[in-house]
Amino acid sequence: MPGKRATNLSLSSDVLEAAKRLDINISQVCDNYLREVVRREQERKWREDHADFIAAYNATIEAEGLPLDEWRSF
Repeated sequence: MPGKRATNLSLSSDVLEAAKRLDINISQVCDNYLREVVRREQERKWREDHADFIAAYNATIEAEGLPLDEWRSF
């Protein structure tokens, strides 16, 4: 796992206090959630960047079928 770096965050006071009372590791929760948000955004951006290719590939498959489809056993 890459190293960690300190940063400043602004969080809602009530939620922060509740998390502390519940012994929630705020850094870990923020890191995990941000990691998931970044992953989803990277996937969205990849789909956006490759939309033309995906559309062309899907059109080809629709018109010509899957490659090697004639040898499929299922």
